[in-house]
Amino acid sequence: MVRNITLLGLLLFSMSFLFAQNLQVKVTVINPSDKINDGQIDLEVTGGTPPYTYQWSKNDVPLTSNTASDLTEGIPYRVKVTDASGESIDKTFKIDAESIVENFNGTFQPVVDAMGSILFWDPFAATGIYDPIVYTSEKLLFSPKWEPNTERQFLLKEWLVTENVHVNKGQDVAVIDIDGQTLTVQAEANGKIQFITPEGEFIYNPENEADVIAQNAHKFGAITYDEPIALTNPNGTPLKKGIPFIVIWLILGAAFFTFRMGFINIRGFKHAIQLARGKYDEPNAPGSITHFQALATAVSATVGLGNIAGVAIAVSLGGAGATFWMILAGLLGMSSKFVECTLGVKYRFINKEGRIFGGPMNYLRYGLEKRNLGKLGKFLAAFFAVLGIGASFGGGNMFQANQSFEILSNQIPFLDSDSGFYFGVFLAILVGVVIIGGINSIAKVTGKVVPVMAATYVVGALVVIGMNIENIGPAFSAIFSGAFTPTALKGGFIGVLVVGFQRAAFSNEAGVGSAAIAHSAAKTNHPASEGFVALLEPFIDTVVVCTLTALVLIFTGMHEVEGVSGVQLTTQAFGSVISWFPYVLSAAVFLFAFSTMISWSYYGMRAWTYLFGRSNRSEIIYKVIFLFFVVLGASVSLGAVLDFSDMMILAMSFPNIIGLYIMSGEVRKDLREYMAKLKSGQIFQKEVLKK
Repeated sequence: MVRNITLLGLLLFSMSFLFAQNLQVKVTVINPSDKINDGQIDLEVTGGTPPYTYQWSKNDVPLTSNTASDLTEGIPYRVKVTDASGESIDKTFKIDAESIVENFNGTFQPVVDAMGSILFWDPFAATGIYDPIVYTSEKLLFSPKWEPNTERQFLLKEWLVTENVHVNKGQDVAVIDIDGQTLTVQAEANGKIQFITPEGEFIYNPENEADVIAQNAHKFGAITYDEPIALTNPNGTPLKKGIPFIVIWLILGAAFFTFRMGFINIRGFKHAIQLARGKYDEPNAPGSITHFQALATAVSATVGLGNIAGVAIAVSLGGAGATFWMILAGLLGMSSKFVECTLGVKYRFINKEGRIFGGPMNYLRYGLEKRNLGKLGKFLAAFFAVLGIGASFGGGNMFQANQSFEILSNQIPFLDSDSGFYFGVFLAILVGVVIIGGINSIAKVTGKVVPVMAATYVVGALVVIGMNIENIGPAFSAIFSGAFTPTALKGGFIGVLVVGFQRAAFSNEAGVGSAAIAHSAAKTNHPASEGFVALLEPFIDTVVVCTLTALVLIFTGMHEVEGVSGVQLTTQAFGSVISWFPYVLSAAVFLFAFSTMISWSYYGMRAWTYLFGRSNRSEIIYKVIFLFFVVLGASVSLGAVLDFSDMMILAMSFPNIIGLYIMSGEVRKDLREYMAKLKSGQIFQKEVLKK
C-alpha cells in the first residue's frame, strides 16, 4: 500500500514537472540608447494554459503586461509567469549597461537601495506594532469618462438596485447621464452597495466649486466588502504605507526641542521678525554678515525645487489633507532650527583673517568634548562633514543644475536636449562669479535674489488663489477632512500624515544642520539671537511657500490629476489661471536652483575645510570641483547618483540631532539668559530716529 502511494506521488510529481516544463519563456532585452533608465524587457510565453500573468519585481508594471519598461541598466529584474492553471516559472533578467553613465547609474542603484532601506526603514512595522499594508473596507464607484477640470456635467439618472443590498461584480447598478449621453455602470466588486449621490442629482457639476475642489469628486456610490481587503500595486504586491525612520527621527526631534525650549517657535516669532529687520544689528559685533543676510542665505538653500515639484507630488499622493500635516511639521521644525543655529554661532571659530568656520562640525566636536565625549564628538563631526560634502555636490548642486535645465528646456525653444553642457557652463560661470567672493558675496546675492524670487512666487500664488477665492471654503474643508478622514486610496490616515510630514522635513531641512553653517557667520554677540532668526526659515519655506503651492493645486482642482510629474503639475495649475505665468515660474525655478547652489557651495566648503584644512588653497580646490559638478549635473542624467546625494542630506540629521539632544540643556540655559538680558534692556538696539 505504501509502495503504491509512493509510486503514485512520484508519478504526479513527474507529471507536474513535465507540465511546468511546457511553460516556456522567450525574452527580448532592449537597451535603446546610452541614456539611463530606458531599458525594456519583452517576454513571449508559450505552453501551459493561457492567459498568463506576469508578476514583475518592478511595482508599477501591471500583472497583465508581458513588457517591463523604464528599467535601470545593470540591475537584475525578476518576473514570475503564471498560467491559468496555476503553474508558474521564475526568471531573472538584466539589461547590460553599455555607456559610462549607465554603468555609473547601475553601480549606484544598489547603494541607493541600501541607504533607502535604512532611511526609510519602518521600526513600527518591523516590531509588529502595526500592519503597514493598506486595507480598505469599500470600493468607491466612480463616474466613467471623468477627468480633472472637466466642463462636462455628470448626472445620476437612475439607480438600478436598492441601497444596502448585496450586489455581484459585473452587475448593472446605475445609469449616468453625461451631457446627454447615458452610460450604464457595473459593480466592480462583490458587496453591499451604498448610495452617495441620490437619484436625479448631479454627481459632478463644474459650476459647483465644492465639486471642483473635493477629493474624488466624481464618486457616486460605494460597495462595502464582506471583509476588508488589501490594496495592491499594479504588479499585485500589497500596497504598503510605512512610517519612515528618517521622518520619525526629524519630527520627534522637532517635537522634543519645541517642548524643551518652551514653544520658542511661537513665543519667539515676534522677536525673530525684529532681528531679521535689523532692529538689533550690532555694527561692531563679531561676524561678517547681518541677521537678514544669514537668513536669506539659509532660506535660499531650502526654498527651491522641492517647494514646487515636491509639494505637487505630496498633494497628488496624499491628497489635500497632506497640507495640514505639512504645516504642522513646519511649525515644529522651527524649534530644531533655533537649537542648531544657536549652537552654530556659539561654537564658531574666527581666524586672524576674519574668516569664519562654524556649523555642526564645530559644535559636535567641541560641544561634546566639554562633556567628556570627545571621541564621540570627533566621529560625529567627521561623519557630518563627509555627508555634507557629498550632499553639496549632489542634492545642493547636480540635482539643481539638472532639474533647472530640464524645466527651462521645456519652456525655451532653443534649449534642446543637447544643450545641457552649454547651459551647465553658463550656470557654472554665474555660480563661480558669486562663490569666489566667499560668504560676503554669497550673502549679498542671496539677500537680493531671495526676496525677489520669493515675492514673485508668493504674489503669483496669491493671484491664482484670489482669482479662485470662491473655492476657499471647499478647499479648507478638503484639507481638514482629508487630514483626518482620508480614503484608503491615499494611504489612509497614516499615509497622508507621513506624506505631509515627509515633504516638510525634506524641504525645510530642520534638524539637518546645514543652516547652522550659514548662520554661524552672522554678526552677533549673542548666539541665541541667531537662533531666533533661524526659526523663521521653516516658517517661510514650509508654512508659507509650500502651503501656497498646495493651495494653488487645491484651489485649481489640479490635486486630482494623476500621471503628471511634480513641476509640470504645478506649472499647469498656474497656467490654468494665468496663461503666461509658466514662463515666470520657469525663471523663478532657475533663481531657486541658482540660489540653492551658491548657498550649498558654502555649506560644502565649510565641511571640506574641516576635513582638509582651513587654507585658501583648500577652498579653491573645493570650488573648482563644485563648479565641475555644476556642468556635469546639467549635461548628464545621473539618476541614482542624484538620489544617493539627495539621501546624504537627510543622513546629515543623524549625527546632528544626536548632538542637539545632548546639548539641548545648554541651549535652554543660553535662551533664558538672553531673554533676561532682552527684558532688562541689555541687548543692543538701534536708535529710532524721530521725525
